[in-house]
Amino acid sequence: MSINESIKNKQMSRQNGIVQPLLTDLYQITMAYAYWKSGKINDVAVFDLFFRTNPFQGEFTIFAGLEECLKFLENFHYSDSDIEYLMQTLPDKTEPEFFAYLKDLTCKDIKLSAIEEGSVVFPRVPLLRIEGPLIVAQLLETTLLTLVNFASLMATNAARYRMVAGKNVSLLEFGLRRAQGPDGGLSASKYAYIGGFDGTSNVLAGKMFNIPVKGTHAHSFVTSFSSLDDIASVVIRHAETQKQCNLLELAIEWRKRVSSITDVSPEEASDGELAALISYALAFPTGFLALVDTYDVKRSGLLNFCAVALALNDCGYRAVGIRIDSGDLAYLSVLARSTFEKISELYKLPWFSKLTIVASNDINEDTILSLNEQGHKIDCFGIGTHLVTCQRQPALGCVYKLVEINGQPRIKLSQDVGKVTIPGHKEAYRLFGADGHALIDLLQRSTEPAPTVGQKVLCRHPFQESKRAYVIPSQVEHLYKEYWRDGNICIPLKPLSEVRERVQTSLRTLRQDIKRNLNPTPYKVAVSDDLYTFIHDLWLQNAPIGELS
Repeated sequence: MSINESIKNKQMSRQNGIVQPLLTDLYQITMAYAYWKSGKINDVAVFDLFFRTNPFQGEFTIFAGLEECLKFLENFHYSDSDIEYLMQTLPDKTEPEFFAYLKDLTCKDIKLSAIEEGSVVFPRVPLLRIEGPLIVAQLLETTLLTLVNFASLMATNAARYRMVAGKNVSLLEFGLRRAQGPDGGLSASKYAYIGGFDGTSNVLAGKMFNIPVKGTHAHSFVTSFSSLDDIASVVIRHAETQKQCNLLELAIEWRKRVSSITDVSPEEASDGELAALISYALAFPTGFLALVDTYDVKRSGLLNFCAVALALNDCGYRAVGIRIDSGDLAYLSVLARSTFEKISELYKLPWFSKLTIVASNDINEDTILSLNEQGHKIDCFGIGTHLVTCQRQPALGCVYKLVEINGQPRIKLSQDVGKVTIPGHKEAYRLFGADGHALIDLLQRSTEPAPTVGQKVLCRHPFQESKRAYVIPSQVEHLYKEYWRDGNICIPLKPLSEVRERVQTSLRTLRQDIKRNLNPTPYKVAVSDDLYTFIHDLWLQNAPIGELS
């Protein structure tokens, strides 16, 4: 084994340490025993994993989590300690042969078909189709759901932030400290990146998933300095000449010179803050991005930053920018940009006008939309709580339903029509219009011929008889690919960067009115005429007949 393969394997095992067969609900194990005791070992089932409603009051969802699902299938095995624990947990009368059966279970007889990870997906269209032994397929349910639910929710949330922020603004995920535990924090970092974020503050996520890691400093760093006497060393060598420069003297001199531009006297600005910024600049002269709102952006932070940035320039270094974590972000960003531009013009430093302005502080979608309307000058948003906790909607609601057993279709009925399942082994197709945009997703029975370009196809609402339309597609995309068969991953897993690009490519196939933030147009999901008849015939066969007296 090569060193790279060894590192990769270690990363994979660390990544999947918790994702194993006991990461499930107890009733999966008890059902497995009941199936086993009922002689259903050789029964073959088809399960669909899908969701019923798009999240965040939107009309699209991003599918994510497939890679982790495939790794779970690859590593599915009950260890000796798992079996020992189950023997202690299940009732005493559980037959010991069942535990021997579990010990030998793998996913070699499972077949998993799925939509490509990073694709735009819609309600009722199965994201995963799992085929194989009933007991094994049943045991996969909870784990597959937990791997897909949060991943898809997070990727969708991130994609929505990317759309409202626009392509020219950077987005950084700062949510680890607010996430639902360490696993939630790691997943949030990974799927925020897939959804369109540019980096994370989460160092472990950077190491494990090769996500760019970004960060500045906290208010505590600034408040730990109280005066200029707290600076341990003031000397920095010039980037080119290596001549020693006194950064403190230069910063004090620049603070006097630019005070007229900021309309703040040097005496008003905090010396403790200046000491902190000088110390940080001494540590990171090529990456100086400073938090400027510890005391007051306008009266202190901005002036102190500009003084240190100009002092660094005298020493051959260029500052990166500022972060604002409180206050009126639109106003303060405009003030900062205006100040940078004035200094740039006055001192003939073109790069100074383009210093980065990062904003954080409990930012959500509505905040960004409001800032856009106010004409902000922010280059980068650092987003934490609302992103990683998905505060607008904390769960996607994916479900895992049996749709076929031993070749016979199964349907779940409900008084709530939205919860009626679409039975049988199905295929899904995306039909595109002449303008290149996706028109409709079509579910068909797997025995039906695929739709063809230029040929009229009748698309029906699965439950409302009057809703139907003919579509003549200019392009047809078969949504399912076979990712797992005979105990192996059939399609090589793509790096995160390619999945990330897939999200943006897939989103571009949707019309703008489907993606808009306010009152988006619903995207249509339909069934073929044959599948429509099949659903309703099966419905009538299984629905109980009432009796009036």
